[in-house]
Amino acid sequence: MSQSYNRGTVEDFGRWRDFSAGMWAWIFHKFTGWVLVGYLFTHIAVLSTAIQGEALYNGTLQGLEALLVVRFLEVGLLAVAVFHILNGLRLLFVDLGIGLEAQDKSFYASMVLTGAIVVASIPTFLGGKLV
Repeated sequence: MSQSYNRGTVEDFGRWRDFSAGMWAWIFHKFTGWVLVGYLFTHIAVLSTAIQGEALYNGTLQGLEALLVVRFLEVGLLAVAVFHILNGLRLLFVDLGIGLEAQDKSFYASMVLTGAIVVASIPTFLGGKLV
């Protein structure tokens, strides 16, 4: 017979305070992966307007770029993509046995580097004509 293990109540939302950096890295990596998959489908939907003609496609892109909320979403997309890439590289090095003892520090470094890249790119994304 198999043994059972009481893992606690699923509804115990206070457990997040006990998470280590590794658990947060896993959660953020999964979340950013799903966001990128969702963006892929949205991107394909927008690109499908090119089938109806160049005018509709250009109009769609100009209409979206004119919206301030879309520009903020692009900054968020950059943050998601950069973190996912940096954390993926961190995981690659861990799998290769490099930096096993410094996983927490490398996770925090990837967070700080993501923040720096995103903050530096804000003028590029939000510059121009605001509607």
